[in-house]
Amino acid sequence: MCELLGMSANVPTDICFSFAGLMRRGGQTGPHADGWGIAFYEDRGCRAFHDPRPSARSEVAQFVRRHPIKSNIVICHIRRANRGRIALENTHPFQRELWGRPWSFAHNGQLRGVKRWRLGAYAPIGGTDSEHAFCWLLDQLRTGFPEAPSDRDLAAAVEALARRLAGLGVFNMLLSDGRSLFCHCSTKLAWLTRRAPFGPATLVDEDLTVDFEQETTPRDVVTVVATRPLTRDEAWTVMEPGSTVVFRAGELVPLRRRRAPRRPGRMAKEMAA
Repeated sequence: MCELLGMSANVPTDICFSFAGLMRRGGQTGPHADGWGIAFYEDRGCRAFHDPRPSARSEVAQFVRRHPIKSNIVICHIRRANRGRIALENTHPFQRELWGRPWSFAHNGQLRGVKRWRLGAYAPIGGTDSEHAFCWLLDQLRTGFPEAPSDRDLAAAVEALARRLAGLGVFNMLLSDGRSLFCHCSTKLAWLTRRAPFGPATLVDEDLTVDFEQETTPRDVVTVVATRPLTRDEAWTVMEPGSTVVFRAGELVPLRRRRAPRRPGRMAKEMAA
C-alpha cells in the first residue's frame, strides 16, 4: 500500500526532515515506487509537486528537499499502485475547490465498489478509486453544506463520511482545506506533536539527526502525521483503527460527536447506483 505524511503547524515550517525519511521509502527502503506528490498550503493558496517516478530517484523530490518551503499545512503521499496505472494523473494528493478553498486529499488503501457511487459536481481525472472517493466526499460536503459550515460541524461531517468510505475497505486518509488537517485511520496512522522543550530526533530510514531546539522558537507547535513513525527516538501516538483526529495550527482539536438524525438527510442518502 501507499504511505502518507502530513504536517500542521502554528507557524510556517518546512518539512524537509520528515520528507527526507519518507522519500527513501519510495523505492529504496520501501516498495512505494509508483509516484509521489506533496502539497504545501500558504495563506489562501496551495502549491503542489507531483512525479510518477519513485521519490527516492526523483529529481523533483531532490529539488523539494533542497529548497525548504515553509507552510502551515502539508500533505504528502508515496504510491504503490493497485488501482489505476502509473501516471501523473494518478499521483496523490488530489486537489479540488470547495467554498473558495483549495482542498487536498491523499489516501492509503483500497475501496471495493466505490466507483459505483454516483458523483455530482466533481469528476475524477485519473483512474484510481482514491480520486473517486475524494470527489464523492466533496460532493457530499457541497450537498450537505451549500455554504461553508463552522469548523466543528465540518469536522463532524468529515468524520462521518470517512467512516462510510472505510466501510468499503481500507481508508487511511489525510485531507485539508488549508485551515485544518483531517486524519482518518483505518489500519495504520500515527502522529507526533513537537513543542518546547524541543530536543533531537533521528530518522528511521536515514542516518540523519536534527536538534529541533536549534531550529525552532519556544512558541512553535508542529504536529507530524505518518503511516509509520519516521523517527526512532520520539514518542509517537499510534491511532486506533476507525478513529479520526483533526489538527489546527499544530494542536489536536476535540471532535464533536454528531447525533444520529431522526430521518435520513441529504448527506445520509445512499449514493450507490
